[in-house]
Amino acid sequence: MVKKFRRRWQLGKVRPGDGSALGEYRLWQAFSRSLFFLELAEPSGNSHVFAVDVRYLTDAKSKKQHDDAIGKSPAALYRDGVQVHRSNLPTTFPVPGGVIEVATSVFGLKRMHFVSEDGSEHTLCPHRRSQEGLRARFAQRFPRTSAVIGAAAVVVLLTVLGVGLLHGMEILTRIDVVAEHAGTFISPLRLPAWATTTLFIAGLLAAVERALRLRYHWLIDSVAS
Repeated sequence: MVKKFRRRWQLGKVRPGDGSALGEYRLWQAFSRSLFFLELAEPSGNSHVFAVDVRYLTDAKSKKQHDDAIGKSPAALYRDGVQVHRSNLPTTFPVPGGVIEVATSVFGLKRMHFVSEDGSEHTLCPHRRSQEGLRARFAQRFPRTSAVIGAAAVVVLLTVLGVGLLHGMEILTRIDVVAEHAGTFISPLRLPAWATTTLFIAGLLAAVERALRLRYHWLIDSVAS
C-alpha cells in the first residue's frame, strides 16, 4: 500500500520534457552526473532507447521557480536522445511496460531500476565512462576482486555502525533522567583519534563503493551519512 502510494506521488511530480537533446557525457562530469540506458519495445513492436540523466549539482529547491523556463531538473528521461520527462528526486518515470525508479543518497545513486508491470525489476546499464560504468566494467573483468571489495565495504560499514551504536549509548546514558532509570553505560571500545579518523574515511569510501554498484540498505548505508 505504501509502495503504491509512493509511486503515485512520484509519478505526479513528473513534468513534460522540453524536447532538448541528450548532451554528451564528459569525463569531467564523473562526480556530478550519472547516465543510464535502457532499450524497450512498445506494444507496436518499435524499440526505443531510454536514457535517465541525473545531475547532482542541480538544486531542486533553487531551480523550482525557474524550472518551467529553462527545463533544468535533477533528473530527466530521454527517448532516443530527446527529453520527454523531467522531475525532482526521488522520482518514477513512466515507460512502456513499466516504470523507471530513480533515487539518490548522500553518496550517489541508490536506485536506478526498471520495474515491469509484473513486478520484476533490473538495473539500467550505465554509461561506459561514468563512475558506475567504470565500476561495472571492473566487476566484469575482475569478478573475484570485485566481490572481495564489495564484501569489505559491508564489513567496514557494519564496523562503523557498531562503533557508532556503542558511542551513542554512552552519550544517551549520560543524560540524568536516563542514567537514573537505566544506569550509565561506558563503551568498552576506546579508539585513538587517528583510528577514529581512519574508520570515518573508510566508511565514506565504503559508502561510495556501494553507491557505484547501486547497493543500498536503509540501515547499513545510512550509517556513513
